[in-house]
Amino acid sequence: MSAGPSPFVPPAQPSPPSPPAPPATGPRPAGAVLTLSTVLVGLMAGLFFAFDVSVMPGLAAGDERTYVTAMRAFNKAIDGNPLFGTVFLLALVACVLSAVLEFRGGRRAVALWVGAAAAAYLVVLLITFTVNIPLNNELADAGDVAGMKDFGIVERFRTTWVTTNIIRTLLCTTALAALARALLLHGRTTR
Repeated sequence: MSAGPSPFVPPAQPSPPSPPAPPATGPRPAGAVLTLSTVLVGLMAGLFFAFDVSVMPGLAAGDERTYVTAMRAFNKAIDGNPLFGTVFLLALVACVLSAVLEFRGGRRAVALWVGAAAAAYLVVLLITFTVNIPLNNELADAGDVAGMKDFGIVERFRTTWVTTNIIRTLLCTTALAALARALLLHGRTTR
């Protein structure tokens, strides 16, 4: 038997746990897009709400010629404003992108709330393109307001446009609430 030193081999130590793999999409870009979505939908909700509580009741208090003239002017100002068009359409794009980023980042609950907001806002766009814009065009094509004799178009416009605008306000507000919930959850899951 040899009296030489025996090499001491310490038992294998378990390696420290590896940090979790980073999510496919980091929280910062996703959070920025979610914030942008919230701001854009909030702007649209505010615009529709302003029409509900001030513009349309104010116009209803006047005569039909003033109503037609003012609505034509509002529609022309909105249609010709690239900032409005950008906000109006970008709100949906930002919501969809946000939902995708949140889902890819593993924040499924956040993605569901953003997806719900996107769905509500998509209905707003559908109502706008199928009801409100055709009514705006019909009012624009009704001829010279000074020579108008039949103002039946104003009553049809008033009842349908105002009703659908209230629906758009409610849908935008619902989308905004869903995005606020998504922001709260996003903040909790990315701390």
